[in-house]
Amino acid sequence: MTEECILAIDQGTTATKTLLVNGAEEIIAVASLDNKQMYPQPGWVEMDPELLLHNILETSRLVMEKRPPDAIRAVGLSNQGETVIAWDRQNGKPLYNAISWQDTRTKNRCIELSRQFDQAKFDQTKIQEITGLVPDSYFSASKFAWLLENVEAVQQALVKNRLLIGNLDSWMLWQLSGGTIFCTDYTTACRTLLFNIHTLDWDKNLLALFHIPREILPTPCPSAHLFGKVDPSILSGITAPISASSVDQPAALFGHGCTTKGSLKITYGTGAFLLMNIGDSFTCSKHGLLTSIAATTPKMETQYYLDGGMYSAGASIQWLRNQIEIIDDVSTTGELAESIPDNGGVYFVPALVGLAAPHWQRDICGAFFGLTRASKKAHMIRAVLESIAYRVYEIVQAMQQDSNLVIERIMADGGVSNNSFLMQFQANLLGIPISTTHASDITGLGIARLAGVTMGFLQTSPANPSREITSHTTYLPQKDQKEILPLFSRWQNAVQCARSFQNTK
Repeated sequence: MTEECILAIDQGTTATKTLLVNGAEEIIAVASLDNKQMYPQPGWVEMDPELLLHNILETSRLVMEKRPPDAIRAVGLSNQGETVIAWDRQNGKPLYNAISWQDTRTKNRCIELSRQFDQAKFDQTKIQEITGLVPDSYFSASKFAWLLENVEAVQQALVKNRLLIGNLDSWMLWQLSGGTIFCTDYTTACRTLLFNIHTLDWDKNLLALFHIPREILPTPCPSAHLFGKVDPSILSGITAPISASSVDQPAALFGHGCTTKGSLKITYGTGAFLLMNIGDSFTCSKHGLLTSIAATTPKMETQYYLDGGMYSAGASIQWLRNQIEIIDDVSTTGELAESIPDNGGVYFVPALVGLAAPHWQRDICGAFFGLTRASKKAHMIRAVLESIAYRVYEIVQAMQQDSNLVIERIMADGGVSNNSFLMQFQANLLGIPISTTHASDITGLGIARLAGVTMGFLQTSPANPSREITSHTTYLPQKDQKEILPLFSRWQNAVQCARSFQNTK
């Protein structure tokens, strides 16, 4: 008898990965293809939906060489979160490129919202109480509005009652089911700025604020849910149900086993995303963080997490290679940083596309400070790596203040977590051990776990719904925090200088 598996599709920003995971939660096959991002104007970031779909189907085909279609017990999907797409319900064709979560074309629209608050009986506090979010172009609502206001094909489809719009999860569900599933999950819906995190449904007042017709949006469902079956003519002959869908970050939180109150993970990828499980009680942040719904199993109560994201982590390192061209290989940055005793007074503000939590300032730009004739390439590289740690530190501090919880350890994953210099510096700065997983596909493993548990294929208990990944390297603090915190204070001065520079435009 052929061993049964879960097919887990991790549709990320820079790559699309598909995994086969067996009942022992072992990854037995993985395939990955790079996604292309397009920058048609400054601040605009788009992706080709047809290429994304091709990458999903091709990576699935490649891993399915290891198993016949009837060995697939269930399919799970993870998605980028706030990236949006509009398509024609009649033929399934996209009406415009997917607009990335990184895109800032609607930042002025979000600023202008403040002028509408009195008329709509809204203010930022009220929106945060309803959604757990703050008005920002990061989230989907203003992108939906932009598509409706600026793309003729979208407008025509709306008039003809053929328009569907949503995040990439709803696009994948629609495409893989042959147009029979039009749903989203709670973790994705609550990243739109249109979803009431308490009623678990679209909020009619927010829909009116952004002028979004409810009928063009997908139906919200739990993350662990029988969404429907895959169309075998589309996905490698598979007839199994899609039994889980989640944003990548809460999928990674679940994959790490962070299902208890106070557990925290960081994914160091293109951006860095810190998620802290705060249990079953909604908490509205007072320190610039977000609150969203965690991915849970059918037997678990609804859980929430505090979210502190930064736009540029790995992106800052890639910028050193691709734009500034002072390195050839990002893997050498740790060694170069360790080749000098300190940062030489050089600091970097990693605001290449603005600063997210807890600042929420899209207009601020990246900058180096403290450069002298003695400054070397290694100082600039070290400053970039240290800046990632400083951003994480201020977010962790905000999480502790909001939650009143003591963080004993942090789980870490993502490509940048392989940088031993950064991880050790991070542990020293925080004064908290950091455990980096050896599992390279924690998001895919998390969504596979959710899909498997929904089908009864993987067994868990309410007390231990997601086991912790045990294969990891732990970085213990090796220096007194008091020696490092003055560096953080200097970096904060650099942020203030960058903010002042931006205000003089």
